[in-house]
Amino acid sequence: MKIKGIFVFVIMIFILTFSCKRKLVKFDENLQITPTPTKTWVLIWQDEFNGTDINSSNWSFDIGSLYGGWGNNELQYYTSRTINAYIENGNLIIQALAENYNGYNYTSARIKSINKIYFKYGKIEARIKLPYGQGIWPAFWMMGKTGTWPACGEIDIMEMIGGGIDRDNKCYGTVHWDDNGHKQAGGSISLNWPEIFANDYHVFGVEWNEEKIKWFLDGIKYYEIDITPPTMKELHQEFYILLNVAVGGNWPGAPDMTTSFPQKMYVDWVRWYKWQ
Repeated sequence: MKIKGIFVFVIMIFILTFSCKRKLVKFDENLQITPTPTKTWVLIWQDEFNGTDINSSNWSFDIGSLYGGWGNNELQYYTSRTINAYIENGNLIIQALAENYNGYNYTSARIKSINKIYFKYGKIEARIKLPYGQGIWPAFWMMGKTGTWPACGEIDIMEMIGGGIDRDNKCYGTVHWDDNGHKQAGGSISLNWPEIFANDYHVFGVEWNEEKIKWFLDGIKYYEIDITPPTMKELHQEFYILLNVAVGGNWPGAPDMTTSFPQKMYVDWVRWYKWQ
């Protein structure tokens, strides 16, 4: 009888112990766990060009044709006239014209956010429909806040040189810096000919952080570069934005008999995002 009583007692202890453990496990399963926050791209600045005039809080104009055609032997004279840069139907339009003006045969516009809008790192994009033709050179790009070129750094988000196959359908992304002289690197991407960038809008952009710059066309990455070397320090400062249409120059060459004017670059919007 004593042995039977002891056996019953042990069984009861086991049941009570197992029951307590089950309750403890059940309590743990109901604990509320706070999820780890995830980062994403957050829009911190934009110009949608929805007003009637170019926003002077965001943009100013380059005027003239300095440094031997802005250092590239370009042929246009940049103006701030509303015939060369204006807002229409929710677009910024930069228009290149063939006309005699201040001793030049072409006019256009170049706007920039210098002394107004600066950022360091992020995703920078614009939705643009480009012009086309031999000698036409549209660009969406950035320059560093301090330093004399190339020591200020330059990030060309989009450049295109017009003039037919492998030109009107091809855009470039390039970075410039100073390493005991001018250095540059970049890549390109093409549309399937006969599609050209003048046919429709496309989104041109870069993602830029402490380690890399990556170039994208319509969300497709086509080039990236490591910017961690100490010789690329100028690429780790604040930058401002530029938009322009050049005519002629060392790279595209001059317009010819096939080039029609006016040529227009339509900018639907420009946006800057931070990863946070």
